[in-house]
This record gives sequence, structure tokens and C-alpha cells, in this order.
Amino acid sequence: MTPQRELVSEYARYRTRRWFFQECGVGLASIAAMDLLLRDAAAAPSATNPLLPKRSHYAGKAKRVIYLFMGGAPSHLELFDNKPELARWDGRLPPADLLKGYRAAFINPNSKLLGPKYRFARHGQCGAEISELLPNLAEVADDLTIVRSMKTDAFNHAPGQILMSTGNMQFGRPSFGAWTLYGLGTENQDLPGYVVMQSGAKGPSGGLSNFGCGFLPTVYAGVPFRSAGDPVLFLSNPKGIDDRTQRDSLDVLKQLNEERLGVTGDPEIATRVNSFELAYRMQHTAPELMDISKEPKHILDMYGAKPGEASFANNCLLARRLVESGVRFVQLFHEAWDHHGGLVEGLKTQCGLTDKPCAALIRDLKQRGLLDDTLVVWGGEFGRTPMVQGGTNGRDHHPNCFSMWFAGGGVKPGLTLGESDEFGFNTTQDTVHVHDLHATLLHLLGFDHTRLNVKFQGLNMRLTGIAGELVTKMLA
Repeated sequence: MTPQRELVSEYARYRTRRWFFQECGVGLASIAAMDLLLRDAAAAPSATNPLLPKRSHYAGKAKRVIYLFMGGAPSHLELFDNKPELARWDGRLPPADLLKGYRAAFINPNSKLLGPKYRFARHGQCGAEISELLPNLAEVADDLTIVRSMKTDAFNHAPGQILMSTGNMQFGRPSFGAWTLYGLGTENQDLPGYVVMQSGAKGPSGGLSNFGCGFLPTVYAGVPFRSAGDPVLFLSNPKGIDDRTQRDSLDVLKQLNEERLGVTGDPEIATRVNSFELAYRMQHTAPELMDISKEPKHILDMYGAKPGEASFANNCLLARRLVESGVRFVQLFHEAWDHHGGLVEGLKTQCGLTDKPCAALIRDLKQRGLLDDTLVVWGGEFGRTPMVQGGTNGRDHHPNCFSMWFAGGGVKPGLTLGESDEFGFNTTQDTVHVHDLHATLLHLLGFDHTRLNVKFQGLNMRLTGIAGELVTKMLA
């Protein structure tokens, strides 16, 4: 081949589409990333601070969220869904037509029925039926919205928690908290916009994905805090590093990162800048905020909180302090409700740990004028079977029907929504699927769930997927 032909061939090679996308992919990615960052000034007011407050689609009733995630799945049949008929069928086999096409997680579905183990009574002017295990929550019944007709698609813990948290059973999707932060930003730039705390026997079965950011930039992920000791590990400077040295180092890093951000448009660089600066500010704000010993004694007693001890009660009090300080989303995981056996003792123990703090949180928010625009969510990933497991004292996982409650933030107080059949097995009225719940919670925050989306792998991804209907009966 002549030199002239070699030049023509080389020139043709560089003109191919394959070469263009292979060699110029980084440039295209930079253009796309920068376009996402700058497309809407209201949605992204600052490339290096994506957590600044943003406008929602319309004025939402809720400005912040406290999500009390009861990992392991509390039994609705002992807490919120009274079934006298199930008590009459105790020890008998369920009707054959009830089990048609049903799959249980562990037990033979054709197991004997187990009657409710605790009594119910009506409370408040609304007459809500609440278990004797929850005497403190019963006192604030008129502030609650109880939904007894929840339904999900998962019947094992990890996929059930991931579905409840992210709208999908597959890993890699943004959590509800991440979507909230992405849509609204946060009001306090000296604290994370999304804080997570844990209590109970172990961490959530779904792991970090329960409060992850998925395909959203990492800046929107939940930040784990501890309720005892330093709120965040390594928050204090090591010996030999004073405040001036640290500040000078951060200034240099910030300059270098911002220069690189201007070249690549990579949103993860903006996350890095924001995380370094936030960590620096948190060294001064977080320790004081997380010190509940400064709370009045009557507040500590109301929650049952004890300074210096890690507990669900302490976490509830800290949740109030966090949202009062401008944190957008606080999620408390209490993984302790998986009662395949030891149901009677287990429920009594866990309700003893959580009932008083939950009621105190509602009272405390209300007396401070925060409840009206703070949405409180309580619930697990699914319910428990009316059939027995573990001899005579346990229940299996059950996705067809379970209960959750809500307070503040625009939900209708004193409402009990939905019904299930006589055994608490299937929903029979006002069924609320997880996708419907997510659509409704986003509505309360000021978002049309079909419009809060992000382009990812060629699709407009959203919390509710391709489903979700607004549950208007829940709205005040």
C-alpha cells in the first residue's frame, strides 16, 4: 500500500462512529454530566453545593420526614388489626379457599391458625383500635393515620426492605430519603441532609441500600450517625493537626477539586467537595447537637432517653433535635421484629422499647409547632401470617396485608384506613401498595411522583417505577 493510501485509510478509521464513541466517550460523558448539573438552576443551584434548598413541583404540606423503620416486620394482628374471628378459629386449619395460590416464606401454608395474643381497645375521639401493648401511642390516637391495608410484593426481609425503601427489590436504586434530598435539598448546610441511626438486635437486613443513593450522586445518600459517643467516627482531628492546618489543607483540596469539576463536570467531584466541607463544619455543630444531656429532665423522661446510652428512645429524641435544626430526612432503623417464635415475649419487649419514644416524638413535635409540617412514618417491610409458626408462639412473613401509621405532614389525623378479611390475611378495602404509599408521601412533600425522575441508562427512573396511585383518603 502506498503512503497516500495509508493516509487515506488512517483518516477513514478516525472518521468511524466506533472510534468516535470509543475515543471521545469521556468528553461526551463530561458534556452530559455538566448538562445534568446545569439544566435547571432551581434543581441544581450550585454545582459544588447540590444540597442547597430547592423548589418542589408545588407547595407540599411536609417539609421534612422522620421515618421509623421497624425492621423484621411487626405483627399487625397483635398491634393494629383486631381480628376476633381469628381468635375463634385458633388452633383450626384455615379455609382451603383462603390459601389458593398462596406462598409462605418458611411454613407450610396449611398450618393451623393462631389467634391474636393481645387485647385491643378503642382510643381517642376517633375510636382507633390499638393493642394493649401500645398504651402510650393510644394516648395520641387522634394524631395518627393508621393504614391497615398495606400490601407488598416481597416476603423475605432483604428484598422487602429494599422495596419499601427504594421502590424496587433490586439493589442499586435511590432510597426514598435520597429522592427527598435530591428534590428538596436541605435547610442546614452544617449538617447532612439525610441522617440514619440504628437500634435493635442488628442492622437492617437490606443493608446500606436501605438508605443509599443508587444512581443519584453520592451526596444524596444517608449518613449514619451514632446515638452514643462521637456521632460520626473520626470526627475529631488527630494529634498534631490544628484547625488552621486543616483549613489550609481543605482550601487547597477544594481549589483542585473545583478546577477538575470545571473540566469533567463529574457530579461525584461536587460530592467530594461538599463532603469535605460538611465534615469540617460538622466538627463544630454535630457534637453539641447530639448531646441530649442538655435537654430538660421532663423531656428526657417523656422519651425514656438516657444520655450516653445507645437506644431507640435516644434516637427518637435526636431525630427531633435534627429536624428542628434543619435536617431534611431522618431515618431510624429498629431491626428487632422478626418473631417466627417467641412472639408473645418478643412483641412485649419491643413495644416496651419503642411505644413510649414514638408517642413522645409526636407530642414533642406537636408542642414545638413542628408536627404540621413534619411527616412521621412508622412501619416494617411486611406483616405476619395468621397461621402459626414455631409451635404455638410465632408467625411467618406475610406480604398480602400489614399495617403502618403516619402522623403530621399533611396526613389526615384520627383516620383508620383500609380493611382486611376476618383473618387479617388479604386486604379487602382501600388497598395501599408500596408504590401507592411512595406516590402519596412524595405528594405530601410537594412532588408529582411521575415527574420526580432522573435519566439513567436511557430510562426516566423514578421512585414509583411505572406504578403508584395517590391515596387521597390519607390526605388532610
